[in-house]
Amino acid sequence: MIEQLPRIKHSNSGQFFLLAGPCAIEGEEMALRIAEEIKRVTDKLQIPFVFKGSYRKANRSRIDSFAGIGDEKALKILRKVSETFDVPTITDIHAASEAAMAAEYVDVLQIPAFLCRQTDLLVAAAETGKLINIKKGQFLAPEAMRFAVDKVRDAGNPQVMVTDRGTMFGYQDMIIDYRGIPAMQAFQVPVVLDITHSLQQPNQSSGVTGGKPQLIETVARAGAAVGVDGFFLETHHDPANAKSDGANMLQLDLLEGLLTKLSAIRSTINGF
Repeated sequence: MIEQLPRIKHSNSGQFFLLAGPCAIEGEEMALRIAEEIKRVTDKLQIPFVFKGSYRKANRSRIDSFAGIGDEKALKILRKVSETFDVPTITDIHAASEAAMAAEYVDVLQIPAFLCRQTDLLVAAAETGKLINIKKGQFLAPEAMRFAVDKVRDAGNPQVMVTDRGTMFGYQDMIIDYRGIPAMQAFQVPVVLDITHSLQQPNQSSGVTGGKPQLIETVARAGAAVGVDGFFLETHHDPANAKSDGANMLQLDLLEGLLTKLSAIRSTINGF
């Protein structure tokens, strides 16, 4: 299934692929710095890599939250990352009118979890011909994601994958139901586990989302054992001062250790 990812070759070891980068594009220097380190680590471990960065943050708790540095400016930075490191890129879109614009700059279009049922958005994304990554809504059963996948396919685009980013548990917590991984793989699509957003603590009274980054390795290890096709994670060299979602991002210098452990788990599982 990984063959659907542009410019990524299937690993003979059955390795997972990685979608990773900062939550939002804050500037060119930070994007290149983060991409360079992820590329170094993933090349070393032979993990196929797609650089992730949001060119705009539309879903914010408060009106004064950071939303972006400007659409075109951020998208051009994503293109520069791709050209500099020869990696594909992914960004999320929020309205049907954004699909064609973003598709000019990136390889993969991502549908945010809260928007995964928006037919116009899914169809517009599909019609670009790009690979589409649909995040499972925090409010949906895994089996219900079949209909989102079908919308993309019925629009004439077979290139689609699904990412689980946790399910709401009460008002301010998320859980991962690992039974959903094989359930969604039954749709014959790659299934990705988002190991940072799944640890968010949304709806805080401060209006700023919290998180439990100390559990990133815990949930990732379980995902590797279950057999996810890929991992999604957000990482930053200084999460405490990141302009978006710093509370649940992985410290960049911890990435190599984490991926080394996940690769070892995958290698062991593949040996059975």
